[in-house]
Amino acid sequence: QVQLAESGGGSVQAGGSLRLSCAASPSYMDRTYCMGWFRQAPGKEREGVATIYAAGGNIYYADSVKGRFTVSQDHTKGTLYLYLQMNSLKPEDTAIYYCAADRWICGSRLDFTHWGQGTQVTVSS
Repeated sequence: QVQLAESGGGSVQAGGSLRLSCAASPSYMDRTYCMGWFRQAPGKEREGVATIYAAGGNIYYADSVKGRFTVSQDHTKGTLYLYLQMNSLKPEDTAIYYCAADRWICGSRLDFTHWGQGTQVTVSS
């Protein structure tokens, strides 16, 4: 059973930066899994932010975050980590950010199988 745990959310002023992390288990998770970040703002539908394969590569970004956000992955001490570096944050980036993984789909699709609990990101103007 794949388990995902996000961390790194918080409050920041517009123009600031935050880095989200997601620890995935089990550590032997198939490197062909696609992992991604999604977000949901109050009153809005969930949207894809960025995805990447667990082995790296095939990176997707939503148009709204291109040039500002960077997704990356790392295997450290037997644990797979997914990161989202968010720069030049805007108030419209305020949302709950979720880490997700799926063995068969990737990119802009929203029907990933495994989801974390989410972490709140709040950007004030």
